[in-house]
Amino acid sequence: MLEILADRTYRHLFAAQVVALLGTGLATVALGLLAYDLAGDNAAMVLGAVFTIKMVAYVGIAPVAGAFADRVNRRALLVALDLVRAGVALCLPFVTEVWQVYILIFLLQSASAAFTPTFQATIPDVLPEEARYTRALSLSRLAYDLENIVSPMLAGLLLAVVSYNSLFLGTAVGFAASAALVVSVLLPSPKSSEPRGIYDRTTRGIRIYLATPRLRGLLALNTAAAAAGAMVLVNSVVLVRSTLGLDAAALAWTLFAFGAGSMIAALVLPQVLDRVPDRPVMVGGAVLMVLTLVGLAGEVAILGLVWPVLLGAWLVVGLGYSTVLTPSGRLLRRSAHAEDRPALFAAQFALSHACWLVTYPLSGWLMTRFGPVVALGVLAALAGAAVLTALRLWPSGDPTTVEHTHENLRLDHPHLQGERRHAHPFVVDDEHPRWSSQI
Repeated sequence: MLEILADRTYRHLFAAQVVALLGTGLATVALGLLAYDLAGDNAAMVLGAVFTIKMVAYVGIAPVAGAFADRVNRRALLVALDLVRAGVALCLPFVTEVWQVYILIFLLQSASAAFTPTFQATIPDVLPEEARYTRALSLSRLAYDLENIVSPMLAGLLLAVVSYNSLFLGTAVGFAASAALVVSVLLPSPKSSEPRGIYDRTTRGIRIYLATPRLRGLLALNTAAAAAGAMVLVNSVVLVRSTLGLDAAALAWTLFAFGAGSMIAALVLPQVLDRVPDRPVMVGGAVLMVLTLVGLAGEVAILGLVWPVLLGAWLVVGLGYSTVLTPSGRLLRRSAHAEDRPALFAAQFALSHACWLVTYPLSGWLMTRFGPVVALGVLAALAGAAVLTALRLWPSGDPTTVEHTHENLRLDHPHLQGERRHAHPFVVDDEHPRWSSQI
């Protein structure tokens, strides 16, 4: 997997991702302490509002940003967004009111909503070979999982010698370092061949996404991952601290089990995907999550919750979670032309976070109102229904090359080359507005 780091451009981009993630992790810790300073016992409400603002920015801003990503130099855009994020981080230590936090967080997350899908869409242009791109996806997944472990540890070490406000400085340094790494390499910036209106550009990624069967299936699998992931991320603190009566260290180990499962999957997936198609791998990961949630619900109902069982369950859920999410970039890569990828990755970013916008509050409400057995059962049912939907929406054959007939083009159109029926790698675009053998 690490051999792809021999590519200088990708190596710099991966390093940019890592330092930006570390900076974001420091900001997460600092925001919790800032919220407590500003709101005291109401800090949970402030943080809840912050996470809601984050999701709203992701869902609302990403498609708009993706629409304009092919209109500007990609490297300049990424550097500018990193600098915006660094500037916002530098402002956070000086806030004195909660509403100021909300405004700055909206600006920060809006910049992230534009940065992340554009960055993700650049990687397949830098690593066009599918095998190398698959390894880049796994390495990226590992970076996210390691950030969840390393950032809190780094924050704890720094807080021993500096105030929490200094962590925001670390966040700004992370984003500035990311900008420096991005500016140090040349990036491809494919341009759209057709001038398009604002509405067309804004909705193009979502229209391509929803018109492509494999991506409709991906959206259903995103729902399954969000249902299982929300159970872990929202309710672990209640399960560990209240139900089991354990301390904060036990909570850290519980969340570590989920991250460890995700990392194991990321390490194994490149070899698996070299031999097995994406669909059975991703569906298998989703089924694994469903069965684990159902099994844990049964264990809690019959025997009561046991910590080692919870650790094992979260490890397996992490395996399934990463198995669903890691290959998604491969599906997006093969479902659009290079110039449409920023819009398509932005659509994935927005739609997947829309799933979380539903499952986050649902998970918390179910646990609070009905307890762990019902929360596990309902979220397992939601994830199971999503898997069945994915199987229906995503055909098992799913060929990349599709033989089709054009009735929507004149015979002398350059795309036809005198043959109305032909076959080629099929993506939804201007000549192929829908997925069908008869266009």
